[in-house]
Amino acid sequence: MDKPAPHRVLLVIIAVLLGIIIALIAAILTTHNGATLATAITTGGVAFAGTVSLALLIMKTLHIL
Repeated sequence: MDKPAPHRVLLVIIAVLLGIIIALIAAILTTHNGATLATAITTGGVAFAGTVSLALLIMKTLHIL
């Protein structure tokens, strides 16, 4: 049975917000280690993409999404 559309949207929003949190942590830790701003932004972007992809994949695999 399909989930209602608002339910799916909220799950995707949760995955995106989780990705933002992880990206901010990764960027802060990167700058704390003395990296440049460009490196911190790149690291945060990679962390964001990986986290959102993994969260959505897990939700899809568990048939939550």
